[in-house]
Amino acid sequence: MGAGMNLAQRFMAAFEGFSAAHGQTQISEERRAGKQKAKSFIVRQPLTLELIEGHLAGAKGVGSIPIKENNKCSFGALDIDQYPLDLAAIDKRLRDNDIPAVVCRSKSGGAHIFFFFTEEIGAGEFRDKAGEISAFLGYGGCEVFPKQEQLLVERGDVGNFINLPYFDSEQTMRYAIKEDGDEAEIEEFLELVEARRCTPDAFVTLSLGRSLDEFMEYPPCMQSLFSVGVPEGTRNIVMFGTCVACKKEQPENWKGRLEEINMSHVQPPLPASEMVIIQTQHEKKEYGFPCQQEPFKSRCNKTLCKTKQFGIGGGSASADITGLCVVKSEPPVWFCDVDGKRVELITEELQTPQKFQKACMEQIHQMPPLMKLGDWQAMVTMLMSDMSEIEVPEELTYKGQFMDFLEEFCTGRVQAASPEELALGKPWTEDGLTYFRIESLIKYLRNNRFDTYSRGQIQERLKEMNPDGNASGQKKFKGSDGQWKNIRVWHIPAFSSEVEAPDIDIQGEDIPF
Repeated sequence: MGAGMNLAQRFMAAFEGFSAAHGQTQISEERRAGKQKAKSFIVRQPLTLELIEGHLAGAKGVGSIPIKENNKCSFGALDIDQYPLDLAAIDKRLRDNDIPAVVCRSKSGGAHIFFFFTEEIGAGEFRDKAGEISAFLGYGGCEVFPKQEQLLVERGDVGNFINLPYFDSEQTMRYAIKEDGDEAEIEEFLELVEARRCTPDAFVTLSLGRSLDEFMEYPPCMQSLFSVGVPEGTRNIVMFGTCVACKKEQPENWKGRLEEINMSHVQPPLPASEMVIIQTQHEKKEYGFPCQQEPFKSRCNKTLCKTKQFGIGGGSASADITGLCVVKSEPPVWFCDVDGKRVELITEELQTPQKFQKACMEQIHQMPPLMKLGDWQAMVTMLMSDMSEIEVPEELTYKGQFMDFLEEFCTGRVQAASPEELALGKPWTEDGLTYFRIESLIKYLRNNRFDTYSRGQIQERLKEMNPDGNASGQKKFKGSDGQWKNIRVWHIPAFSSEVEAPDIDIQGEDIPF
């Protein structure tokens, strides 16, 4: 790939994604948890070469949506938001384990680990393996792009985007890491992309650490720990957590199984006295996995763990809810990912745990455990702080719908033949203004089932349409009886109904009929 293409074209080809939309991010100076706060929004326009050139020149940063309309992707990424990070060390570990990836610095100083493919890979396949890789690296729980396995394109869904590297490429802070640990120029980055592309089959069959068949049904975090070695200073908590899995695997001989693992896979083994303490604790009480404690937390792959016979199990753990997007229609439509599956929501379903659970049951045939209301509100607040906004045409907003009905009312078939007919509820247009009684407009809106705006909101919309903000007054006219009359009316600039016909240049001789 790349023959005959310039840098921008090659860069664009590397990040080919959803064809009908792209992302943009507005960055503020304010920071949250070490990361610059930003507003992310999705523009329903293709990611064009012109936009890519502007990105590389530092004019406007853009992002690509990895998942395509066919639910496949040509690239994917891990987004690690931990600070500070040793990017060169991450790159070296990937290379030492023959994991084909390109490590880039993110805009906030974290890491974007990109994977590029010779042909499209299913989004679900990519997410499964990328989750394993993140746990293997010790960054379990980091964001995986694409964030979903399937898009609801027919409902207006477009997925989530990831910001692209090499913004303002000549002096960028979003650079790739070369093998010597130095920053890569954009040409060198594109060479890394080509050198580290792999086939989907090679990616999904990557071997991570030593293969230990005896732990195939254990939680992924334990598989990772026992394949690469238990970190120093963590033997007690590792064996405590492993005991939970042993009791699932061998309920009648869990003590013996735990001792066997301690002697075979922990170096040096935990002393017998400390093993007895752990066993005594588990005799007195049924414990769950210490998933939120290290070294388990950084190696967590919750989605995969639910599929393991001796893992957390499908019914006992909370769902992994990520990737919140809002379509800025009125009313808004929300999308989120539940264990990688896309769910469409109305505001009330996002606000209420029970209604969210019902939406999941109906759409993805999954019943996430209910959370306490306070915990749910905290989680949704966190998701909203980092959500993507999907812009929509004005006609999908309440204001756009109101304007459409207003134009129909003012220009439709029922027009006043004289100002006197204003009293009959008909609009009258003269001198560039259309006059009407507001009661007549409200009745028209209600007859067309537009009851979203109150009378006060309708008045404000009408005022906004007039340059001086004055939209009401008295209309004086002479009636058919010759008497002058006044009627209270509202007015707006007249809608243009003229259609300009292009000039037609007819050349040659006239052709008779």
